[in-house]
Amino acid sequence: MSGPSPLRTLAAATGLVLLVAGMVAGPTNPASAAATITNPGFESSGATQTPTSWSESSSNGTQSAGFTEAGGRSGNYRLTHWASGAYRVESYQQLTGLGNGSYTLRAWVRSGGGQVAAYLSLRNCGGTEQRVNIPTAANWTQISVTAQVSTGQCTASIVSDAQAGNWINVDDVEFVGGGSSGGPVSQIRGVDISTLLKSQDRGGVYRDAAGTQRDPLQLLGANGVNYARLKVWVNPADGYNNKARVLTMASRIKAQGMKLLVDFHYSDTWADPGKQYKPAAWNGYNFSQLRDAVYNHTYDVLNALKAQGTTADMVQVGNEINDGMLWPDGRSNNWANLAALLTAGSNAVKAVNSSTQVLLHLAEGGNNSQHRWWFDQATSRGVPFDVIGVSHYLYWHGSLSSLQANLNDLASRYGRPVLVAETAYGFTLNADDSEPNIFNSSLQQAGGYPATPQGQADALRAVFNVVRSVPNGRGLGIFYWEPTWTAVAGNGWDPENASSGNGWENQALFDYSDRALPGLAVFGSA
Repeated sequence: MSGPSPLRTLAAATGLVLLVAGMVAGPTNPASAAATITNPGFESSGATQTPTSWSESSSNGTQSAGFTEAGGRSGNYRLTHWASGAYRVESYQQLTGLGNGSYTLRAWVRSGGGQVAAYLSLRNCGGTEQRVNIPTAANWTQISVTAQVSTGQCTASIVSDAQAGNWINVDDVEFVGGGSSGGPVSQIRGVDISTLLKSQDRGGVYRDAAGTQRDPLQLLGANGVNYARLKVWVNPADGYNNKARVLTMASRIKAQGMKLLVDFHYSDTWADPGKQYKPAAWNGYNFSQLRDAVYNHTYDVLNALKAQGTTADMVQVGNEINDGMLWPDGRSNNWANLAALLTAGSNAVKAVNSSTQVLLHLAEGGNNSQHRWWFDQATSRGVPFDVIGVSHYLYWHGSLSSLQANLNDLASRYGRPVLVAETAYGFTLNADDSEPNIFNSSLQQAGGYPATPQGQADALRAVFNVVRSVPNGRGLGIFYWEPTWTAVAGNGWDPENASSGNGWENQALFDYSDRALPGLAVFGSA
């Protein structure tokens, strides 16, 4: 998309404002809403001005800027918004005869960015207009927006408010009922709440959107969360995230009817791609002893969970282990050792409960070459695992399209389901304590969504959509990382320093008045 096509030039030259009637009959109930968009792939009539069955409006006397041209995601054509001067254009269809309920508009999009605004919306549905921003993306990316219909009708809309030369492409539009996928919602709508117990012990409170104080786990469940993730440290300095505290939280999680993912770091503190420190008690072990320690620690924690009636449903053997774990013995420059450690952990999981799924988890969810190399090494050595997990923070790990391509490839190449084990996004650039926040203005720019409550919700929904789009039903869902980690004195980053602050509170799903943000509601329809 480096310059205007002949049809773009035609659009600029005509200077027309076209209005084409686009009324279509809808279904009588949400479950049958799958075929209500007419000409969803923009194939009818080929390359033309306002596409067949779509209406167009533009304001401020600007030229018509919506048209179809060759180069669709599927089929031969796509919708394009573009003009040689600044423009605002809306392409839309009004859908009638709908049964009341939840409906979702989905589309595959690309954009060169730079617009004042570019979004999909559902409006005139009986409530507040719902929007999702079209992200800057060179490759096709699926996005969606959900609204409640209460008046029997709804308008599906694609809007660009743009500078001269800005462009978007849209293709394969769907309007579906019964949740955001037109069928079952994502299997896993998860959250990592590893810091929640310490937060509450230090006075942290949580409120619903109306301001009523609630039990946070009940509130999460009421908003559609069905899976919780807890990390395990071996002997942490503050006594949290150890075996005893994990058992306590597991009981609360299971009491809410949620499933449980246990995340073994095999460390006394944070383990991630940049640090994989051995627990202090294991420092003097030879490799054989280290391998046995992985097995015994994994078995001990999981067996205790099983004994109290809270068996883990899924287990991570290591956390973001791109460069291995338990350095230096299990670093990825010694795959024979790393494979032995991973196998020991996986075998311990299955020894406790054969139906518990084993997850292997890497960071950088858009880095396909690294993931291929890593999982080729693991599979060639017979490491047993059931699920592939990635971390994907849009502001660190790449675009939605790079995540989509990687997940699609991993699911196909290794024949396993995939999920996003960590993601998050900021709702503000302001801080609520003295610790500088990780998510700042430069990361907001990299992430592509505004640092607002709605921007946070849109970013979360977009990641859900990517995972749901993995072929053959192999995209399981996501875990949002630390939505309850608000700024509470004594619950900071460093388990060895009670006065350390929290650099994450602007990515929680609760605002600085402890109220649930719109992002939490995404789980109910994702």
